[in-house]
Amino acid sequence: MRTGLETLLTDASLLDRFRRARVGVLAHAASVTRTGEHILFALRREGIDPVRIFAPEHGLWGAAQDMEGVDHGYDEIVERDIVSLYGHNRDSLMPRESLLDDLDAVIIDVQDIGARYYTFAYTALFLAQAALARGLKVVVIDRPNPINGETIEGNLIDPAFHSFVGMRSGMTRHGLTIGEMLTMWCTTEHTPNLENLYISRMQDYDRRQYYDETGCYWAMPSPNMPNIETAIIYPGMCLIEGTTLSEGRGTTRPFEVFGAPWVKSNEAHAALKMLDLPGVSFRPLDFKPMFQKHAHAICHGLEMHVTDRRAFRPVLTGIAILCVMHALHEDFGWRTETYEFENERLAIDLLFGNDTIRKSIEAQENPYRITERFETETAEWRTQREAFLIYR
Repeated sequence: MRTGLETLLTDASLLDRFRRARVGVLAHAASVTRTGEHILFALRREGIDPVRIFAPEHGLWGAAQDMEGVDHGYDEIVERDIVSLYGHNRDSLMPRESLLDDLDAVIIDVQDIGARYYTFAYTALFLAQAALARGLKVVVIDRPNPINGETIEGNLIDPAFHSFVGMRSGMTRHGLTIGEMLTMWCTTEHTPNLENLYISRMQDYDRRQYYDETGCYWAMPSPNMPNIETAIIYPGMCLIEGTTLSEGRGTTRPFEVFGAPWVKSNEAHAALKMLDLPGVSFRPLDFKPMFQKHAHAICHGLEMHVTDRRAFRPVLTGIAILCVMHALHEDFGWRTETYEFENERLAIDLLFGNDTIRKSIEAQENPYRITERFETETAEWRTQREAFLIYR
């Protein structure tokens, strides 16, 4: 299999056009070839020196933690100035018009994870739409959906709950590639000059594959996404961010361990075991986060183990964990601090894309019953996405 970056690097006519153009590039740490060469060095080797380099959340090399604002600045590795598209306020998420005035084309290369909370897709969309509106050529480097491009799970977003962890329509686990997502959004939103949007397609991509089945080099797209195992559980375990539980940030197993100083590990373990969740098991443990929630405190909690990733349902599992933790612990609570520049709505509601799921958890509904109500939305999403699938 070849990524869209390999496709671009073998397209002589497109490379020649870029050598003669003023090009901007949006990239991050995982913008690499299948052997690990970063796009900026690969382009430089082909005689293409971008006029402007943009970086999304976490910065160009993924050094910044989640929701940590990144300033514009000089990067010593690529020896160029980097424009941050994730600063210290909501306005920083949109590229300023002056940053596009002197460009002819924009290349977008970001690795998505397959869950709608992951913010890179929205940064890519904002830049693509701004560039298209100005008549620029936009080339999107397509990459595999790491948790396969076939399985979908979760619910759609109520537009009243749009945020930077859910700016556009899409299931929690959406089953699309970055190229398919941007094509879908730009088309359905009637983005001007859509004919200038070009997807550099993958070759021999099987959308049923997980990332480790593609033979591609894994580079961490963000500091708490160290491997494919983390990506597989992320659509469910990111929900822990919306609570007072630690989701394992500050440990070597982010999202795989969760808990708090007040968690009753054995009781939580027994309750989850009774639910007989498919493709996953748990074990009690203690852990100590070195930063973020409950930093330097001993947390009682659980570690999850995916035993069958094709049977595993991450969103169901995440909701089940919230149901159990809410029912067992008086100290359990929903995160109330500002979340992704939002301070009027609860983080958990932004993650769910509505407030009804939270209320169902508070009413102690069975997690299977909660997720059964997603079936209509699942069918609706399958229909919506069908016309935009590039790989069949």
